Amino acid sequence: MKTLFAATSTILALGLSPAFADNTLSLEGKTIGVAVVGTQHFWDREAFNGATSMVEELGGTVVPVDGGRDNQVHADNHDVLMNRGVDAVISILGDGSVEPKFEALQAANIPVFAVDHPSPYAVNNTTSDNYYMGTTIGRYMADAIGGEGKVAVFNAFENSLRICGIRTGLWKYVLQDYPNIEIIQPELAEEFANAPEDARRQTLDLLSQYPEGTIDAIHVGCWDQPAIGVVQALEEAGRTDIVVTALDGGPETLEIMAEDDSPFVANVAQQPRLIGQTAAENVARYFAGETLLPQTYVDVIPVYGQDGAKAAYSKLGYGEIE
Repeated sequence: MKTLFAATSTILALGLSPAFADNTLSLEGKTIGVAVVGTQHFWDREAFNGATSMVEELGGTVVPVDGGRDNQVHADNHDVLMNRGVDAVISILGDGSVEPKFEALQAANIPVFAVDHPSPYAVNNTTSDNYYMGTTIGRYMADAIGGEGKVAVFNAFENSLRICGIRTGLWKYVLQDYPNIEIIQPELAEEFANAPEDARRQTLDLLSQYPEGTIDAIHVGCWDQPAIGVVQALEEAGRTDIVVTALDGGPETLEIMAEDDSPFVANVAQQPRLIGQTAAENVARYFAGETLLPQTYVDVIPVYGQDGAKAAYSKLGYGEIE
């Protein structure tokens, strides 16, 4: 068991899919529905592309459905897949509205394999370790401001999406070790649509309320698209002494972190394409008779500072930043 665990950890650490170590996996003759909440956001799109490409690589037929970032449409798309008679469903993200759909699929003997959505009705959920992400970014942010100061947080989804609740909850838990760090109230709530511009406007408003020297950091609790607008606002206002931290580590945000003197100092990068690929591999493992654990974790990459951003950008296959 230890040997198997070590081998799997090494594969994931290298950014490879476990399927590369097992060429016996197959979805030949299987039709797999892939439901994604939307493809506007980089993470969602990469996970979707990873899942669909791996299903096809393993010989399966893909039936794709896109919720357009509407959680109810995403949920209803599972009815579409059930009516199509697919052999299994890979479901990427979504809120609680998908639960009765998962239950109905299970009752119809159509197994569900979730991505970033743990559910009692799913065979398996493939995800990053959100607990590790939350604690890591908490330590990084606290260290960046010397363990004291006032911090604003964008936290729209803590109570609606479980992964966001874990990430932000663990960030707050870590800050309990730093009694001299104060979270500014009320917390900010970013819009999903056009998040960078919405966060830019809200940050400018925040800065007008907190003169220079009275705010030390701004954290985005669940993802990092709003951080793009946060940085823009800090640059507009000449307040780049304020530290910015976030989560996800998409290519655009890593590029901002890699700029000279960027206020965006810490992130935790996920591997969404690998997560999608792994979910598809788990479908093949299930049909091969393997017993799957409820959760499959794919490694994340902690990112600190300019050099860390450049290294992560390269490791994730986005290219090179000079």
